Amino acid sequence: MKTFSQLYAHLRRKNRGQYALLAGCCFFSVLLITAYVCMMRSPTILTVLPEGGDSRKQVMMVFVLAVLGCVVFTTYAAGLFFRQRSRDTGVLLALGASRRQIKGELRKDLAAIALGSCVAGGVLGGPLAWGIWKLFRLFLVDSQEMVLSFDPKSYGLSLLFAVYVTAMLFFLGGRSVDRNNIIDIVQESHKSEPIREVKKWYAPVGLLLLAVGLTAGLLLPSFFVTTLHWYAPSAVNGLCYLPALVGLYMILLHTVVNGWGRRKGYKNLIATAMMKFQGRQTVRNMLVMTILVAGAYFASFYAPMMASSTAYSFDARPVDYEYHWRGDQDLPQQQQVSRMAAQYGVEMTSWAQTQAAVLGTDGTYQVETEGPMGATYTTDYTELLDGGTFFSESSWNTLTGQQVDIAPGTCANVLDDEGGSGYLSGGDVQVVTNMVTRQQLRVTPAEPLCYSMLLGSYVLDDGDYAAITQGLTDQWTEEYVFFNVADAEASYPFAKALFAEIIRCSGSEVEVADYYDLVGATLAEERGEAYQFSPEEAGARGLSVIDYDDCDSSEFRSYWLYMPQFRVLDQNDFVTTMAVFLMLFIFIAIVCFAAVIVIAFTRSMTIALTNARVYDDLRHLGAPRTYLYRSVKGQVSRVFQVPILIGTVLIYGFYAYMMYANSSPAAITASERAGLLACLAVVIGVSLLLYLVYRLTLQKVCAATIDRTAQ
Repeated sequence: MKTFSQLYAHLRRKNRGQYALLAGCCFFSVLLITAYVCMMRSPTILTVLPEGGDSRKQVMMVFVLAVLGCVVFTTYAAGLFFRQRSRDTGVLLALGASRRQIKGELRKDLAAIALGSCVAGGVLGGPLAWGIWKLFRLFLVDSQEMVLSFDPKSYGLSLLFAVYVTAMLFFLGGRSVDRNNIIDIVQESHKSEPIREVKKWYAPVGLLLLAVGLTAGLLLPSFFVTTLHWYAPSAVNGLCYLPALVGLYMILLHTVVNGWGRRKGYKNLIATAMMKFQGRQTVRNMLVMTILVAGAYFASFYAPMMASSTAYSFDARPVDYEYHWRGDQDLPQQQQVSRMAAQYGVEMTSWAQTQAAVLGTDGTYQVETEGPMGATYTTDYTELLDGGTFFSESSWNTLTGQQVDIAPGTCANVLDDEGGSGYLSGGDVQVVTNMVTRQQLRVTPAEPLCYSMLLGSYVLDDGDYAAITQGLTDQWTEEYVFFNVADAEASYPFAKALFAEIIRCSGSEVEVADYYDLVGATLAEERGEAYQFSPEEAGARGLSVIDYDDCDSSEFRSYWLYMPQFRVLDQNDFVTTMAVFLMLFIFIAIVCFAAVIVIAFTRSMTIALTNARVYDDLRHLGAPRTYLYRSVKGQVSRVFQVPILIGTVLIYGFYAYMMYANSSPAAITASERAGLLACLAVVIGVSLLLYLVYRLTLQKVCAATIDRTAQ
């Protein structure tokens, strides 16, 4: 006679496919979260991503989406497992086994699954992240910054997720045995989760809520800051997207229950009915997939958008070489640069050099007050707030080749070539101050000028410039040089040598990032305070710190205040310089798309486990294979195509709208159009890959349902 443990072991072997599916889902979820956390918290990544910057926020946002997706995914897989095992549990109870006996054996199984899958996922997550990163370095790009290191503390987040998986398994397992009615337990695996009647108005209301939520999520945070003077907590900003989530759920409900096309009699009756009877599970999975697809594309758009827009900006530069320096520095002049160019066989075709001045400007500043719901602020005006770079109109014309005439008593702000990027400029000024003599000049804002290479500077009338700059010392002046060469693309060695010479000649007093302001530093010193953006204070606050010994790093190239603009150097070193940024977001996209594929495959294979008997009955009733195939295809295609299509269209439209709304004035610039076209190419490529996965999955499902029942 068999013991209870032997009988349970026999049932375990009989259902080994269900055990393998649950263990695989838990393993994959822990593996994905561990790999993501190891990468996200890697010192290699944190060194490059600025503290509080948009890039770090985007990485965290996609991580939250991935965690939510894995939570729903593992919970669904566990629920499916216990539903399939409920018949065996009910039979054992009917035969006289106690709940305590069943729980004891079940806990052993769950402990083995949780321990094995979580440990394996946690242990292999780090090597997976390292292996993908190594492939990036071997086949895409490699640089000194690409050397990957891990922080052991990052495994804490992975451990928390593993604890959730374990607790969830034991909770759902115990609940599946504790129910009183044995018949309910036996019939659990045959129960469906049909959706209540879905009205036709779900579709338009869902679309409306989706549009409202996306618009609110994009615009309300800015409204809070600019109008309400309130820096809302991240949770509040996130809640702005809640209507979009509700609208998306309603759209998926309408898709599963009603569909979008006109119904053709009884053609799709079986497939539609099956989708309805598993509606809750299906919609939950489709919602998770849609969110993950959106997050994956959001990450994958980073590289092509940055690459194409940056390449466009490089090509749009009107001069090949630009560099500037503070007046008290001894940098290469025209004669020395000409000799260096000759050594490298480079012919210089033009040279323009002129002087600019660093002057104090007026403006408003914020006085923040911390509260339980974030910080609020008030604004105060002062006639001496920070500094700006000022050109005389004649110097501007010499340098740029433009012919502008600035009226006396006015000052022109410089925007980019398309008249945008006002948020990157210093804004209009009305009071200009000589920081040596403290003489002031009151001006009226003039029509802005457009020149991307000098974005954020100002232009004064010649007479006003001469009067306000009288008495300035070299510390408060700057020299600007523009020059062209005959064959810019062949001048890369010369550009590297000139860049190295500029670094060698620059002193420690200008070894500062672009957020450093000489006027602000001077005012802080006069007040006897530490300047918050000095190299020492900036380093303590986690901001970028400039180091001449690390001049090839992305941090140096992106943030040095006196970084030259050499077109050929920037073009050739772009991928190397921005490698960590680009590869990080590509890694995130790979992880999220892998999650989408696994979830879609698992859900589709559930059709085989749940409906195999139904298809066998249909075959015996005379249904031809073509009809059965069309029925299976109708379900699998919805599982795959609907969330992928909605997520793709949603994020691409949202991304384009974000580009449009973030410009000042609102518009999609030429560089952004080029980036969106590159993103569209990514969408096409990924869609083809996902379609291939869909076709392979459809074959697997057909083999497990139609073909197996026909044998």
